[in-house]
Amino acid sequence: MYLNEAARLLLPDVATGDPLDRKAPSWLTPPLPGAGDEAPGAARPMTGSVDGRFFEAHHTVDDDGHLVWWLIDCTDRHLAETALRDARTRSEVLSEVSSALLSTLNVPRCMEVAASMAAEHLAEAAVLIAPPQGRRHPLTYAHRGGAVTQEQRKVDVSGVPGLGEALQGFPPVPARWIDPNSIPAWVIPDGFAGPVGSVIVTPLPGHGVPAGALILLRSSTERAFTEGEEVFARLFAARAGAALSAARLYTEQTAITATLMRDLLPPALQHVHGVEYAGSYRASKDHEQVGGDFYDVHPGADPSQETLVVLGDVAGKGLDAAVLTGKIRNTLQALLPLAEDHERILNLLNGALLSSHHTRFATLVLASVRRRAGRTELRLTSAGHPPPLIVRTDGTVEEVPTKGTLVGALPAVRAQTVETVLAPGETCLLYTDGVIEARGGPLGDDFFGERRLERALSDCAGMPAEAVVERVQMLATQWLGGGRHDDMAVVAVSAPRPGSLTAVNGHPHRIDGRRGR
Repeated sequence: MYLNEAARLLLPDVATGDPLDRKAPSWLTPPLPGAGDEAPGAARPMTGSVDGRFFEAHHTVDDDGHLVWWLIDCTDRHLAETALRDARTRSEVLSEVSSALLSTLNVPRCMEVAASMAAEHLAEAAVLIAPPQGRRHPLTYAHRGGAVTQEQRKVDVSGVPGLGEALQGFPPVPARWIDPNSIPAWVIPDGFAGPVGSVIVTPLPGHGVPAGALILLRSSTERAFTEGEEVFARLFAARAGAALSAARLYTEQTAITATLMRDLLPPALQHVHGVEYAGSYRASKDHEQVGGDFYDVHPGADPSQETLVVLGDVAGKGLDAAVLTGKIRNTLQALLPLAEDHERILNLLNGALLSSHHTRFATLVLASVRRRAGRTELRLTSAGHPPPLIVRTDGTVEEVPTKGTLVGALPAVRAQTVETVLAPGETCLLYTDGVIEARGGPLGDDFFGERRLERALSDCAGMPAEAVVERVQMLATQWLGGGRHDDMAVVAVSAPRPGSLTAVNGHPHRIDGRRGR
């Protein structure tokens, strides 16, 4: 086969009549179709490039029986198809990156995933620089096929062109402006092959504040980053920055929640001045730790002073109710010097609630406890709360006849204080209505009720405070089954029997003050 005059438009260095197999590109010199081959017009066209242009070669037979090859310039279509494939590939990569990054809210793990995927899809190596913590920057190094390492170092970010600006959230500098030879040694991960040949420095945009910066490295043996790859790197960095920002926000909120929760959680109760105290709390939802029920024990300065026990129930449940319980507990803490007058404390608390933006009310029961002459003396005051119950040594259960109005609902609180005495082995139980209103039973719609609670307490005669609390919560929970319920809080105040063993600071201890064996 030979080249004709028209071929010179494509191959100006050839002459008419030159053999095709000697002058044309190799992809244009196919073997002649054999007798058993498909008809030339049905054969699949061959493709290739000539002088930077992309062509399809088709062959057919002319009227004289000669095999004629004709070429179609498909450069624009080829470029569009290539761009479309690249766009699809990058879209798939970005989707994979987003899924991987958003699958964790742990900041170090998120940094590790971002650096690793950057090294895998964008460059030979990647370095993720987080905002400084003090004078040190958290650094995450990754190189293709190698392990990811993390450390905190004091580094000079001004030594990398554009890095200082990227950490402040400014747009990236073009890769062509960065001299690879000026990259400091701390940027290059261990195991990186060869000298640096091309660098990209791009910011990691966050939610309002920068999430850090990403450095991408290629060795001198690799091709330099193209403009399209720089754009893709910025898209990758945007997703990584959003994921890192979300992880940091979650971490900060978790820390704040944990700090606040420590003040909202009910305290651990123990022996105070020879009297046993035990408490238990169960929120209305199993995944919550706090709610509208609360209790506190404020020990007296010495055994001659009264210990104030507070148990309350704020209307509602969940976080909103828990916030108000925190305010009530803090207010009562400030009113401790006035603890001798229960009604005065309740009215001062009532005024504080009425003057706040909260529209919720609360019920409370106060118990002032003091051990004297071998007896445990109690002063009990209810403000709209279920009355306390006392378990005597013979199993008799008595209802303390104290009553009063709600706190935070009326201009003034009126309450009646009742004094009583616990003999050794007797217990006073304070509880919220979530216990007696626990709905369950055989048909799932009966209240646990006061009578069942009293029968349960009758079997607890002589038990330690902790055992009484555990039994009440266990029976109420069994009654509920898997049904819904309100917050439930229980506090027991027990006068221990002389010589009974307890635990104080992890060591056996007798109530009469002698060390147990």
